[in-house]
Amino acid sequence: MAVELPDDVFDRDPTEFVRQPRPPVTLESLIASIKQDADKLARDNATLGDVKILARALKELRHAFKIFTPYRQHRKVTVFGSARTKSNHPSYQQSVDFGRRMAALGWMVLTGAGGGIMEGAHVGAGRDMAMGVNIILPFEQAANPIILNDHKLINMKYFFTRKLLFVKEVSAIALFPGGFGTQDECFETLTLVQTGKHELMPIVCVDDPANDYWQKWRRYLVDELLSEGLISPEDLSLFKVTNSVDAAIEEIQHFFRAYHSMRFVRGQLILRLNLSVSDDLLTRLNDEFSDILDSGRIKRATAHRLESDEPDAIGLPRLTLNFDRKKVGRLRQMVDVLNDEA
Repeated sequence: MAVELPDDVFDRDPTEFVRQPRPPVTLESLIASIKQDADKLARDNATLGDVKILARALKELRHAFKIFTPYRQHRKVTVFGSARTKSNHPSYQQSVDFGRRMAALGWMVLTGAGGGIMEGAHVGAGRDMAMGVNIILPFEQAANPIILNDHKLINMKYFFTRKLLFVKEVSAIALFPGGFGTQDECFETLTLVQTGKHELMPIVCVDDPANDYWQKWRRYLVDELLSEGLISPEDLSLFKVTNSVDAAIEEIQHFFRAYHSMRFVRGQLILRLNLSVSDDLLTRLNDEFSDILDSGRIKRATAHRLESDEPDAIGLPRLTLNFDRKKVGRLRQMVDVLNDEA
């Protein structure tokens, strides 16, 4: 049976749906709901153009999920950067080195499948560890030779479906210098993490040693956004800028030293950890990070029954807290303390 949403769902106070008990969600009910919404398009007098967008987006995402499903147990890193970067440029060589070393650590490398930085990361990773989400443009962007004709290459018409996959399917983001597209991907990723639309993950910006592209970008954030109160000081903790591939990889590995993953269950934040937290460390967390709590204290916990759909995480140590969702930057700082003490 479908989970039927009222027609005015998007006009109503979102807290109303938090307060109301919700029926169990199943795969079958969600698929039935999709079909019901599709049937309503004719009643809504949707235009042909509107329906084309919906149909294509659904088709693209269904196919993409099918491709990604066999690789969901592999950690992946998305590499963003310019398609225009030449193979003799230091940033290209860094992307090759980064892709090679991440693949050696067992990470798959996802890119936009084009040339430049995207190609370099795939050259380093090799075909077996490469995944690509190409964009179909009026001027054709051919896939790079590493991923071309590979079953792990996905071609998409829409940037919004493509960008969803770049963040949804990965555990880390590496940004190399690039143009409008790279900046768009950078700011969207930061926005998704800052607003809690995506769980915490390492975001690393890699300069070449002779250039300070990302350092200048960070200075812009400080001079123009932070100085005007448009971001918070702790938001700068959501990413790291470096000119070293060694440091970029260390940042990603270090992030998962103690931290494993996070999930909200009935309003409470659950942090799944790779290591147990000592009494002293738990006291320190409560002392230093009480400002991220809506109420109560940070406590140890066991798996909630609603986490049974993630069997690989069931046995992990946990912390639970009533998290103030406006404090994601501070939460990242707390995770850094957990990892530093591991």
